[in-house]
Amino acid sequence: MNKKEISEIKKQFTQSNCAITRVCGCYVDGEGERKADIKEAFLSLPEEEMFKYFEIFRKNLSGTLGKNLINLEFPLAAENEGSTHDLLLRLRESRLTDDLLLDSFYDQILENLDMEGSFLILLIHSVYDIPGKSTDGSELFDASDEVYDHLLCTVCPVKLTKPGLCYNTAEGVIQNRIRDWLVELPITGFLFPAFNDRSTDIHSLLFYSKDANLFPSRLIEDFLRCALPMAANSQKETFNTLVEETLGDGCDFEAVKAIHEQLAERLEEAKENPEPLTLSRSEVRSLLSEHVADEEQLSDFERRYEETAGSDMPILVSNLANTRKFEIRTPDVIVQVKPEQAALVETRILDGRPCLVIPLGGQVEVNGICIHTNGREDI
Repeated sequence: MNKKEISEIKKQFTQSNCAITRVCGCYVDGEGERKADIKEAFLSLPEEEMFKYFEIFRKNLSGTLGKNLINLEFPLAAENEGSTHDLLLRLRESRLTDDLLLDSFYDQILENLDMEGSFLILLIHSVYDIPGKSTDGSELFDASDEVYDHLLCTVCPVKLTKPGLCYNTAEGVIQNRIRDWLVELPITGFLFPAFNDRSTDIHSLLFYSKDANLFPSRLIEDFLRCALPMAANSQKETFNTLVEETLGDGCDFEAVKAIHEQLAERLEEAKENPEPLTLSRSEVRSLLSEHVADEEQLSDFERRYEETAGSDMPILVSNLANTRKFEIRTPDVIVQVKPEQAALVETRILDGRPCLVIPLGGQVEVNGICIHTNGREDI
């Protein structure tokens, strides 16, 4: 799924567009025991509750695609009878009215989810009548020829509210507040099937994690039987290692700055593209080849890429380039500039020592005090 398709489904979690037929769930205490079940026709809920649920469901489709949201595909071997994939299809077909299927689903989630404390597992069934689109991209609500029948599973921590004082309006007194258990926004969940090319794709799903660097591996690999992609920080570390080892002695300030600028330019050019920008193995090699003095430096690139990133795994550019700051870090000093001003920073040999040189222009402050540069153009 791309950004536009995610946004289209996310818009359905509003009162005016709601197509949710049923919401089910179970509350799990801190000991991992199921304590209460939820089974409701969604449209029969009080309006205040519906709005709270909408907030949770929209959050499960929020974040950066490729970081918090990842597309997963089911291997053929994971789609056989009796598999999780088969269970999800039967849950969808039952519209969450089969208690035995729901119990099996909750039990398998509990078996494969490593989570401390109390939490709530929510599962909804929704039916979206996909509107057609005209040549100019506008929606044609009377030209629908497909229904997107889907499930959304979300896992929310349940935590005891903080102690404190409150005002009792009935008695007009300040008193100790009664603490209760609050359902928080989700930390993980998934949408099944995927909504690819504005159509149902039962061979894929969209997975969410609040922490982009900590996806629940057992839930993805053991329960869903999907391959766990490399986390955002791991992709950055892998790319950095490839740059350092491939360029060797040529991995200097100017080379790294040039690579950063090229990545930032690619992101800028692709910012209107709903698909996340990625680098294939050949594109990473091509990028690094521009900064090596000897072709022999690339001789071990294929082996290094295989060992660190895997054979065919693309790397998301958004995980590599920091578009908010350009940072130079030493053991004693950290220098940060805006990415578009990275060209201001240079390296020079002064008194036999390599130094960073930054031109002083305009108003200069030290601890909030404006200083005079006395005509010196750099430091």
